[in-house]
Amino acid sequence: MTETTLEPTMVEDVFDESYREKKGPKPPMVIVWRNVVLMSLLHLGAVYALFLIPSASPLTLLWALLCFVFSALGITAGAHRLWSHRSYKASLPLRVFLTFANSMAFQNDIYEWARDHRVHHKYSETDADPHNAVRGFFFSHIGWLLVRKHPDVIEKGSKLELSDLKADKVVMFQRRFYKPSVLLMCFVVPTVVPWLLWNESLWVGFFIPTLMRYALGLNATWLVNSAAHMWGNRPYDVNINPRENRFVTFSAIGEGYHNYHHTFPYDYSTSEYGWKLNLTTCFIDLMCFVGLARERKRAAREVVRARVQRTGDGSHRSG
Repeated sequence: MTETTLEPTMVEDVFDESYREKKGPKPPMVIVWRNVVLMSLLHLGAVYALFLIPSASPLTLLWALLCFVFSALGITAGAHRLWSHRSYKASLPLRVFLTFANSMAFQNDIYEWARDHRVHHKYSETDADPHNAVRGFFFSHIGWLLVRKHPDVIEKGSKLELSDLKADKVVMFQRRFYKPSVLLMCFVVPTVVPWLLWNESLWVGFFIPTLMRYALGLNATWLVNSAAHMWGNRPYDVNINPRENRFVTFSAIGEGYHNYHHTFPYDYSTSEYGWKLNLTTCFIDLMCFVGLARERKRAAREVVRARVQRTGDGSHRSG
């Protein structure tokens, strides 16, 4: 069980200050109506699920919560901290576990998620950022999924170094079989388990642990792109938009320390506060304790303190 303190080693983690948005009119926004319809139906189903909660078994509600946390870890501990930033190393069993969790989350396969996230960090708040928060809350929250990507996003994404993802057989296996894995993990398993184990109705199983849980998981992740880029303090770097947002930290199991994360993206904890409101850090630490993960990267304390003094907004607290 090791933990190292260091400076960033991934060039994709570092904002590209040489990038300049193209002058002249922006390309036309092309709406993807299929996505609009599907997202609308999903959220209508989630609202309907709220009315089914009184009729659901307590075990079903607990199962929905477990599915939410499991799928969230597939994003936070998996696609984000492990595969996007390589902030720690995971054994094969842990990578397989996180891949199943990622398929339950259904937010694009690991390869595509990590590629887009690296583009987000390298070109944050520009035309090359997939969910550029400068374009407003709605766009950065869900709108970016309802329209065609800006050409700069596609161009810059195609030029990133992704050999580590291509070399990971677990990542590429999931990419190859992503659709059936999503069908199984996101829709079939959450629906069928309550029906098989405690005789819950398939109707309730489909709407609460499946649709409502899925919609909540999506919005928890999207809030990192939207709310955490707009509201909160900036104790580490006042010159960037990402903020420290306590509500997002809670809902996204540790991902709301966003000013810290964009300042020190290589830090496996995405925060200097350890387990505080950070279930993902707890999970990674547990995996290290049992020998399934290793080599967690951390920003050195003196580096953090120096950055707070140099570029922070004065709101930093020691704990």
